[in-house]
Amino acid sequence: MTAKIAVFPGDGIGPEVTAEALACLRALDGPAGLGLEFEEAIIGGCAIDEYGEALPKTSVDLARAADAVLLGAVGGPRWDDPNARVRPEQALLGLRKELELFANLRPVRPVEALLSASPLKEELVRGVDILVIRELTGGIYFGEPSVRRVGSRGRESVDTLFYTEGEIERVVEVAFDLAAGRRKKVTSVDKANVLSSSRLWREVAEEVARRHPDVAFESLLVDAMAMHLVSRPGEFDVVVTENMFGDILTDEAAMLPGSMGLLPSASLGTRRSTRIVGGDSRPVIFGLYEPIHGSAPDIAGKGIANPLATILSSAMMLRTSIGAEEAATRLEIAVECCLADGLRTADLARPGESVLSTSEMGQAVRDRLAV
Repeated sequence: MTAKIAVFPGDGIGPEVTAEALACLRALDGPAGLGLEFEEAIIGGCAIDEYGEALPKTSVDLARAADAVLLGAVGGPRWDDPNARVRPEQALLGLRKELELFANLRPVRPVEALLSASPLKEELVRGVDILVIRELTGGIYFGEPSVRRVGSRGRESVDTLFYTEGEIERVVEVAFDLAAGRRKKVTSVDKANVLSSSRLWREVAEEVARRHPDVAFESLLVDAMAMHLVSRPGEFDVVVTENMFGDILTDEAAMLPGSMGLLPSASLGTRRSTRIVGGDSRPVIFGLYEPIHGSAPDIAGKGIANPLATILSSAMMLRTSIGAEEAATRLEIAVECCLADGLRTADLARPGESVLSTSEMGQAVRDRLAV
């Protein structure tokens, strides 16, 4: 049984890190017999240059027909005109909407070999294991109206933060389902002391919590959560929040391990099915997988980008959308072995440490897969 993977390398360092992840997947596919098939297309800035739009219909159709999507990164300064009608980020927002990807999962687990790379004290980050779930298709990024205009007092703008109870309920349910298989604690983050949308969020989250009495639950204001992430990160298990708060908090949480170049993500939707892997029927969920870092145009083409977040994103893809748990674990262990062996890319290296290029780190992972 084949598994079709739509690949969007994107802009900046996206093609470089995606190439290493694909090479790792191909190295795994042969021995594991996963039947992976890859087809590439363009979105983001490169699609604007080619087609005048960030998300061509052909790319959307490719994603819809696939079992999973692997994405590099989009954007860069050449497309950063705030007055531009078309922007690379529209590709991400469009894919999330078109593919009904409503839950963004970002695991944060500092690696023992890299605790010294964290800006926090080692004793604070040791043992941290947080899964942040960000609602992805509602909130201020999608609310209407969203306009800039000239009024009686000059230039003005408005954005709308809109949520329905159904949008909140389904993502909070995902948080409780995942927490049940972890340490059984959910933290919901809002701004209920100020925002009407957050008061609805808290009300619905509490209703969902009552249906899961075996999972501990708390609500925190977003400003308090931002403080607690750096003062007591080890106390959190599953954190669920709305779109904009999740965007900000996950970037903050990404610094706990010391580099964004280590952290993967998965955006999951409503499409569920089963796949036969190794003779067993396994439940799978369609998703889009990408590193949490951006396109890093300042280092694009230099061969120094860290490919590990994209490689780990592909491991999440294997586990969640392909049903290949064993292959996913092998890939994650190979990455951990590279780091335990002292291999570092430029973003991870301390002064005086030797540095591997993007392709060298990718090859090091594949070497450990072959053992």
